[in-house]
Amino acid sequence: MSGRPIVFAYLDEPPFCWPASGGTAQGCDVELVTAAFRTLGITTFEQQLTTFAELLPGLASGRWTVTTPHFVTTERRRLVDFSRPVWALADGLLVRSADRGLLTGYHAVAVAGVRLVVVGGQVQEQAGLAAGIAPERLIRVATQEEAVAAVRTGQADAYASVAMAHRGYLARQPDADLTVVAVPTSESTPAAGAFAFGKQHATLRERFSAALERLVGGDWHRAMMTRHGFPAGEY
Repeated sequence: MSGRPIVFAYLDEPPFCWPASGGTAQGCDVELVTAAFRTLGITTFEQQLTTFAELLPGLASGRWTVTTPHFVTTERRRLVDFSRPVWALADGLLVRSADRGLLTGYHAVAVAGVRLVVVGGQVQEQAGLAAGIAPERLIRVATQEEAVAAVRTGQADAYASVAMAHRGYLARQPDADLTVVAVPTSESTPAAGAFAFGKQHATLRERFSAALERLVGGDWHRAMMTRHGFPAGEY
């Protein structure tokens, strides 16, 4: 580390991570990264709120050391390295409650010819396109908040992300006009996510993964994930 501080980059995306009123990050990913570092004897590190589009470029350029977990893909492995997986999540659509019977998955959105909003660069963008959603019907935004607002105001008809992110959002900001639809497993199977590290931090990543091996699946971890609303089988 050459004496440089460890910086953890995160998003405003409950229940995984979000900024508290005082500016300190909270959420299940924050609790897990904190516990893993503590296992390594690291009791302090910096936190940096950013957008999804900046997470991996920030690692590659050295602005931060580790980020909140991503889905692990071959393309992303070219830029960064990943820890051992920490969850396996399925996709979901956030839709207006009146549309829940119509917009039942990516294929249904494509057939209906309506608009899908995604956070640019997330894997749900490619999943939607692969299901036949026309590129001109796909709207890219920078944050979860912008995506939810697009559905709420009618700019978009469905917002694709992991179902857990939608549930986490509605838990914090209930809205009877919005609901979560699980994408069928025939269109999107649960995929693994892991903390991402800059390639220059290989030693720290290996030690961090070893710490995760001792934590993930243990009593503390199961209780923590349950407290954040995760059902068994998603971690």
